[in-house]
Amino acid sequence: MKNRRKICVVTGTRAEYGLLYWLMKEIEAADDLKLQIIATGMHLSPEFGLTYLQIEQDGFTIDHKIEMLLSSDSPTGIGKSIGLGVIGFADALADLQPDLLVVLGDRFEIFSAVSAAMVARVPVAHLHGGEATEGAFDELIRHSITKMSHLHFTATRAYRNRVIQLGEQPERVFEVGALGIDSIRRLNLLKRNELEKAIDFKLGKRNLLVTYHPVTLEQETAEEQFGNLLQVLSELEETHLLFTKANADTNGRIINSMIDDYVSSHRDHAIAYTSLGQLRYLSTMQFVDAVVGNSSSGLLEAPSFKIGTVNIGDRQRGRIKAESVIDCSPDSNSIRAAIQEIYTSRFQEKLQQTTNPYGDGGASRKIAKIIRKHPLDDILKKRFFDMETET
Repeated sequence: MKNRRKICVVTGTRAEYGLLYWLMKEIEAADDLKLQIIATGMHLSPEFGLTYLQIEQDGFTIDHKIEMLLSSDSPTGIGKSIGLGVIGFADALADLQPDLLVVLGDRFEIFSAVSAAMVARVPVAHLHGGEATEGAFDELIRHSITKMSHLHFTATRAYRNRVIQLGEQPERVFEVGALGIDSIRRLNLLKRNELEKAIDFKLGKRNLLVTYHPVTLEQETAEEQFGNLLQVLSELEETHLLFTKANADTNGRIINSMIDDYVSSHRDHAIAYTSLGQLRYLSTMQFVDAVVGNSSSGLLEAPSFKIGTVNIGDRQRGRIKAESVIDCSPDSNSIRAAIQEIYTSRFQEKLQQTTNPYGDGGASRKIAKIIRKHPLDDILKKRFFDMETET
């Protein structure tokens, strides 16, 4: 079909790709859309598992690979990576000439992509805007991306309202739910024996999935806070631990090194993965008692499995949370009390009544339907929506 809209999807991390997967399939299947893919960031790093290979194994064609990660995860290194990303995306967008750039979330790789798109006059559709992560500079990046974007797809009504509060026109802001729930509903998740074979690890009587990332707005706290968590985990009895490693954030390598050291000393009941991938990660959630750490997956996806979440520290402060989420401080006593709470009969009974505030699936189809039909003529012209004078 002639004049197909070229929809360019950017992905820089394993988790982000898992969220985008079903949307990419919807775009690929539409006869009036042409899918383009740019892979960057952690996808291209051997340290983080060269996960661009998973994209290709899933049958997608990557149109551009943009190398932007430096070996340093210091603030200076991350700043330089952002600059390299802008240069790479400028070239890629000039080559691909997309009609719409689709990005998700709040990471620095996406900030580079949208900065280049703004200058290149490429319209941007932003997914999962309006959210809050007050303990990370992702908070600032997310809202900056909102202001450089032209279509907005939010996970809840409250987040839609926040995007509008930032001055975006209401007719361009759509509440669609969380993308991660689509994978829960549409993937054929592994059975327990299949999962154990796939991850080469035997689950125990009790099991915890541990995912912890640096709190990027705090100075040099990664080692201390994660050390407190490891101290508590080492006290647990009859509990198997599955660690997924930190992203390429400031001081992320500190956490990953500590994970490796811990697992090497507790091989009988602990294992670590650079990348589980969406299928194995969500399949694991079925069989663990809780997600422990500060990952958004503990807030967005875990409630759909009716399992607990121990949300440590400030990284996710400000997000909407289900009743299955227990917030705690990053000190040992608070973490210990939160994990103990997971196993109380009172909390277990509450889990059965938990509903996920991020919806019940269908976000990918809703987004694809809108980007197929929404007018793009003059979409670059943005008028600030002033709520005080126009509501």
